[in-house]
Amino acid sequence: MKTKNIAVLGSTGSIGTQTLEVIRNNDDMRVVSLAAGSNITLLQKQIEEFSPKLVCVFDKKKAEELQKNLKNPETEIVTGMDGLIACATIDEADIAVAAVVGMIGIKPVIEAVKAGKDIAFANKETLVTAGHIIMPMIKKYGVKLLPVDSEHSAIFQSLNGENASDIDKILLTASGGPFRGKKREELINIQVEDALKHPNWSMGRKITIDSSTMVNKGLEVIEAKWLFDVSCDDIRVVVQPKSVIHSMVQFKDGAVIAQLGTPDMKLPIQYALTYPERRYLPGERLDFWKMSEITFEKPDMETFKGLRLAYDACREGGSMPTVLNAANEKAVALFLDRKIAYLQIADIIEECMLKHTTVKEPSLEEILEIEQKVYSYILSKYDK
Repeated sequence: MKTKNIAVLGSTGSIGTQTLEVIRNNDDMRVVSLAAGSNITLLQKQIEEFSPKLVCVFDKKKAEELQKNLKNPETEIVTGMDGLIACATIDEADIAVAAVVGMIGIKPVIEAVKAGKDIAFANKETLVTAGHIIMPMIKKYGVKLLPVDSEHSAIFQSLNGENASDIDKILLTASGGPFRGKKREELINIQVEDALKHPNWSMGRKITIDSSTMVNKGLEVIEAKWLFDVSCDDIRVVVQPKSVIHSMVQFKDGAVIAQLGTPDMKLPIQYALTYPERRYLPGERLDFWKMSEITFEKPDMETFKGLRLAYDACREGGSMPTVLNAANEKAVALFLDRKIAYLQIADIIEECMLKHTTVKEPSLEEILEIEQKVYSYILSKYDK
């Protein structure tokens, strides 16, 4: 069996560490590069286990520290954006796992596509802000874009053997997060610890907050628009509290095809790395004899107005999703630092969107410039 060489961008994060767990259990997979932000303690352990040829530490001082401690002389250490791109485009890689959090992941994905690498895609910000740039490139360079998010993987799997032109609606499921059923007035005093308690999934801090506000689901709506070439209004969010149904596709004849499973991110990760093959994956299985019911609810877009704002940004298009995403990134960071209240996250997003004049077809440079302007505005007003 041919060895699959893998570049893992964001190797110390939640998706990155689970990707390495999948690779650990597949003898025909090999890590050729790793990239991380600043967690050099974990990264050093990963290097010692997987012996990658190239490693990027985005933080230059941390890269120098890692270099001093490294016992593997065959591994080259690089840094910054150039280093991240080098890891994404390394000659040996067949596929790059794009699991870097935030808009910092856009350039590496673009360069990896240009280099002919398939992409296992877990950096939703890239498609949210630059889908109009990325999707034509995927076609131009003939590479695969394989979704890793559980919901988009479920849609991808539900479309196997189907004609995409027969889609009537995409039914994007959401757990509802830790505050499902609560009203806005009940969320006034929410603390960081409360918002980090997701009922079903184990994820990184930022995405866990995004799930609690349902902004994450809004970003997934925009991502699905690009991945599956449908309009925003043909994507319906359905709250399914147990996270058993990961998403569904309704076809024009009325049939609905769904992908079900336990909430385990290793399933979509492994499927992206082995597609179109399915392999054994250890873990718990759904037991339908024990499952008494699967319930569904309509999302509350007044309480969780971040989801409504995401639909507004999706319909507006152009540079507006960049504003949504950048404002959310900075607002969540301020909330995690206890500098703003929980409900201010969505309020700040709305404020930034109202201030913005949309650029219809923004270039990458314009996207990154708009991101920085949003960051600067929020920090000047709220980072006191």
